[in-house]
Amino acid sequence: MAGRAIRNTSRVVFCVCGLTSLFTGFFYAQLRGVELPVESEWIPFVAVFAVVGLVSVAVGVLPSKWTARLCKMDWQDPRLFGTPLKVLSGFAAIAYLVAVVADYAPHRWNLDPQIMLVLCPMYFVKMTFDPAPREIFLMLAPMNAAVFGSVGLTLSYAWLTFRKRA
Repeated sequence: MAGRAIRNTSRVVFCVCGLTSLFTGFFYAQLRGVELPVESEWIPFVAVFAVVGLVSVAVGVLPSKWTARLCKMDWQDPRLFGTPLKVLSGFAAIAYLVAVVADYAPHRWNLDPQIMLVLCPMYFVKMTFDPAPREIFLMLAPMNAAVFGSVGLTLSYAWLTFRKRA
């Protein structure tokens, strides 16, 4: 019963993170650097968001047997969904903290917008208008966590797929 709960919870979390990544990529594609204080090449961001989002959504909706076959594991193995969920959680927690620290960083730190856009995709919102702390904690930081959770999920399944077996 615990395996089924982890599987179902993982599927929902994977879909939510993947859709958030696709949603963020859509806004990056729409902006294309227009009216932002810094010129940026947006195509790599959009491509990464699209790939990571599609992988996350695909893992969330594909049957467990297909995912297990791709990873060369048993479909009832708890590591099939448990390990990627742990990696996703770790990436999401770090990304949440990065978003909060980026918002509260003093101006004298002079954060480079190019680096911050890589570390915190939602930083473009901070560059265009100054959101309230409530919006940072309840909307922007969780969206950043979901996007980087998708990155962690994609890396985790890539590791499960391409690792050497003993």
